[in-house]
Amino acid sequence: MNAASVRADQWLWAARFYKTRSLAKQAIDGGKIEVNGARCKPAKALHPGDRVMISRGNERLEVVVMALSDQRGSAAVAASLYQETSESIARREREREAQRLSRLAYQPPEGRPSKRDRRDIVAFERAHRRDFPGDAD
Repeated sequence: MNAASVRADQWLWAARFYKTRSLAKQAIDGGKIEVNGARCKPAKALHPGDRVMISRGNERLEVVVMALSDQRGSAAVAASLYQETSESIARREREREAQRLSRLAYQPPEGRPSKRDRRDIVAFERAHRRDFPGDAD
């Protein structure tokens, strides 16, 4: 559709960032979507050239609206609706590398704790539980 503007929730759905318009609306209401650096409402009119910041979990995408559509099409059509900025691509690559390195640094325990280890864990938890008067024992 070649319109002058499209609702933000419709565009996010058509561009396949969210599976349903309802999920796109929830993301917008939850503050996960910014348009041109400001929070928006689901009915915010998007225009070509607008910058949209999308937060999904740990992932942050910054895209520029290239075309408008209020109908969901194939993935190839959806990819033509936006272009991710080079800064966003570089940031996501850095975050992906940091996650990979943190997984490599994890050293799993050799096995289950012994009976003595479990007693030490229980004693430690009891000692620290007293530090918080609101916690029940």
